Amino acid sequence: MTTSVVVAGASMAGLRAAEQLRAAGWDGPITLVGDEPHMPYNRPPLSKEVLAGKAPFESLAFRPRASVADVRWRLGTRVVAADLDRRVVELDDGEVLPYGGLVVATGMRPRRLRCPGPRTGRHTVRTLADAQGLREALTRPGARVVVVGAGFIGCEVAATAVALGAAEVTVVDPLPLPMAGPLGDLLARALLDRHEQRGVRFALGTGVTGFEGDDRVTGVVLADGTVLAADVVVESVGSVANTEWLDGNGLDLTDGVLTDEHLRAGGRPDVIAVGDVARFPNARYDGVPRRVEHWSIPTDTAKHAAKVLAAHLTGADAGLPPFAPLPTFWSDQHDFRLQSFGAPALGKEDVRVLDGDLDGDVLVGYHTGGRLVGVVALGGQAAAAAAARHRAALLQQPALTA
Repeated sequence: MTTSVVVAGASMAGLRAAEQLRAAGWDGPITLVGDEPHMPYNRPPLSKEVLAGKAPFESLAFRPRASVADVRWRLGTRVVAADLDRRVVELDDGEVLPYGGLVVATGMRPRRLRCPGPRTGRHTVRTLADAQGLREALTRPGARVVVVGAGFIGCEVAATAVALGAAEVTVVDPLPLPMAGPLGDLLARALLDRHEQRGVRFALGTGVTGFEGDDRVTGVVLADGTVLAADVVVESVGSVANTEWLDGNGLDLTDGVLTDEHLRAGGRPDVIAVGDVARFPNARYDGVPRRVEHWSIPTDTAKHAAKVLAAHLTGADAGLPPFAPLPTFWSDQHDFRLQSFGAPALGKEDVRVLDGDLDGDVLVGYHTGGRLVGVVALGGQAAAAAAARHRAALLQQPALTA
């Protein structure tokens, strides 16, 4: 029987993995399995342009390369189990797919709040269907919106809700500042000021203990007893890795799929993990395995891992150095953008303004042991250009010692 590759997960990471397998010389059968009925599409616009009604689905869909025209697509289908020793995966419709190589690209799903109260009126933003349902709710006249979670998605949704004319928009988070985790306090304070100036309210340093209402949410109960009136609730409280289907195979699934420095899962040469489900060591920094939920990671992981898997399948030597990507993210909120290169979270103890000022366009640098490990720009084009100028310097940095 001809050796085949099964790609579990048909979003951006899965598509890029298939394309990169072809680019690496693998010409055997490839099957992509995805639980959504859609072809792979771009997710970042869901919390911005799609919610704002500025981007139809057709503009989000990726155009697959001609090299994957012969790939078999199994959309609207989930992988529910795997036996890595037997090299088979099982789908929710009962089909069993044998493989010579397996790509784990099943990504994440939104974490949900476990609080008493109705569920109707509570939304997440991960899929096209999520965004379409939330847009319908946000465009109702006089909508009172409570966003639980002041991370990337929460802040983007809050900004979009204000732009759509919501009567009230309040962001709740147990931390004292929005996006303090990835940004640190200095830039998080500047971000808070900009959101408040544009009409977003914040309830920080507190959590949610319940929801009021009979059939649907009418209020959000905070830990201090405050009740926020709400017609629409958006839960943006983190993600959960879709790894249950891999249970029982001896893999470390503590937080995503633990891989080695070449994105091989559990030391298996025939199983690789790509995208935000992969927890990998980054040789550019300290070698500690981490998941990275940035837009650049699906492509970066796919390029490296596909070469590794293709070499195994063909009996070749990939001859690659350890995986060492430069993480990149951006986030559009209101009329400004956050743009980052590197790993700011590793340098939050030493944060310095490198260019501009916190009241306007600003570039902030993050340092470890005096060494620049990441930059974040906040503002307009000038700030983004300043960040881009530092990209080459960050790429040339030698690896950090553990």
